[in-house]
Amino acid sequence: MTAKATKTRTPHASRTPTGEAEFRRWSPEEVVARKLMPNTSVRSLKELCYRREIWHHKDGGRITFTAEDLRRNAQLGAVEPLSA
Repeated sequence: MTAKATKTRTPHASRTPTGEAEFRRWSPEEVVARKLMPNTSVRSLKELCYRREIWHHKDGGRITFTAEDLRRNAQLGAVEPLSA
């Protein structure tokens, strides 16, 4: 076989973890303190989670957010432009 035929593929950049942040879980308090979401209070963020209106995890009964959850929540508020 030639070198071109045996060349290994590299994974797509958006699917590969970009460091420790991909595996980290943030509490609602950390999300509000770091302003990772537009919510200004921990209580309002928890209320959205209780009503299952935003993406989150319930690890052992505690609400946590992964990097993927934060990305999905950012897309929830996205508005598409009108076509010309």
